[in-house]
Amino acid sequence: MRNFPIVIIAITGLAGCSDEDGQGARHQQAQAEQVQVVRHQDSAQILRGHKLFLQNCAVCHGIKAEGAPNWSRPDANGKYPAPPLNGSGHAWHHPQQALIATIKHGTARLGGSMPAWKDRLSDQDINDIIAWFQSQWPDELYAAWQRMDQASQQSRR
Repeated sequence: MRNFPIVIIAITGLAGCSDEDGQGARHQQAQAEQVQVVRHQDSAQILRGHKLFLQNCAVCHGIKAEGAPNWSRPDANGKYPAPPLNGSGHAWHHPQQALIATIKHGTARLGGSMPAWKDRLSDQDINDIIAWFQSQWPDELYAAWQRMDQASQQSRR
């Protein structure tokens, strides 16, 4: 929602500038509607998630979830460093269940170096951490993730 006021101002300012058949104004309206995102986390959950993230995840993923330096290139051991979770990496490409599984079970089984957290973090803790790092994502990115996550849930039914 951080960019929502900017989008509204831009659309309002451009409302008078439309092409002859009005397609430009309709396109701008559609874009404004796409940016309106309903997030299902509350502020208490996000605060808990941030605290848990700092205690358990920040050492590898960075205090602001920015990821390790050179996270997109394998290190000397051939493993990828911790990616950013703040929306600048690829975490948003994964549905909720995959994010949960990655945190619970780690990535060692996939050749990665992230430890399993299932014995140290409860399901609620894991969901709170995910809620916090998702709160860092721009609305457009969160909306794309939400559509992908819903499609993933429907395909499992």
